[in-house]
Amino acid sequence: MLQLSHSLRSKEFVPKEDAYEACRQVTAEYSKTFYLGTLLMTPEKRRAIWAIYVWCRRTDELVDGPQAALTTEETLDRWEKQLTSIFQGQPVENTDVALVDTLQRFPLEIQPFKDMIEGQRMDLDRSRYHTFEELELYCYRVAGTVGLMSTAVMGIDSEQQTAPWQRYEPSPNPMKEAVALGIANQLTNILRDVGEDARRGRIYLPLEDLALFDYTEADLMNGVIDDRWRALMQFEIQRARKFYQEAEQGISRLSPDARWPVWAAQVLYSKILTVIEQNGYDVFTKRAYVPRLQKIMCLPGTLVRSRML
Repeated sequence: MLQLSHSLRSKEFVPKEDAYEACRQVTAEYSKTFYLGTLLMTPEKRRAIWAIYVWCRRTDELVDGPQAALTTEETLDRWEKQLTSIFQGQPVENTDVALVDTLQRFPLEIQPFKDMIEGQRMDLDRSRYHTFEELELYCYRVAGTVGLMSTAVMGIDSEQQTAPWQRYEPSPNPMKEAVALGIANQLTNILRDVGEDARRGRIYLPLEDLALFDYTEADLMNGVIDDRWRALMQFEIQRARKFYQEAEQGISRLSPDARWPVWAAQVLYSKILTVIEQNGYDVFTKRAYVPRLQKIMCLPGTLVRSRML
């Protein structure tokens, strides 16, 4: 990840423009599909999303990055204290400058950020999930929270309830759908990264699902692809797509200038599931990704769809 030098002793940080540029570079390098979606946003919103993405990535790297072996509960405690400092308007590192500025511009709450840290604590404690309910909690913490953070930046369409009889009704709130999109994205990541996670000794697919299809942990660790595996993957992909479908219902409630980028990001990321199918469910030796040209070709259609919402 791009590192910017800074002086903690003197508390001299880079200008916010440089901090945002650093966040942009990290996002562009490590999440190409996500970055493409941010380019469809207004400048202020895209910069805010870059700042949030970098904080989330740095949080994730505490347990999945190069120095993960050194991470302890105390490490995460210190990280949470640093988060509190950021929400108090006091950056600790240079990229924090962008997030501090973002917090001044958008109504972000600290709880989703804290919940994400709790998700990293789960990764410290366990490498298996017995039920989908357990996995869903993990997915909420590490990704559903991103949906909540992003919605605070995207904004809600305040003009949807203009009829007299709607005047005193609660404003439409797509938070549930935002969480669903985050969970859908995380399930997609899990299915794409089965082989990579197995090499690290991790299995995120619920063990009850493996048992349902008579597929064992040993089979997964050995990369066995047979009818049992294909049926299991079809089951998991269908579940992920249901979360994407649930998320779609909330896009029309977003601010009009946010609908296209969110719709595009959802369509592009869900296409990873299609690539997994095209690869014959081989997620052990093949990495599923959507080619850049195919991503670009999807954009006009997502624009039309977003304007029909």
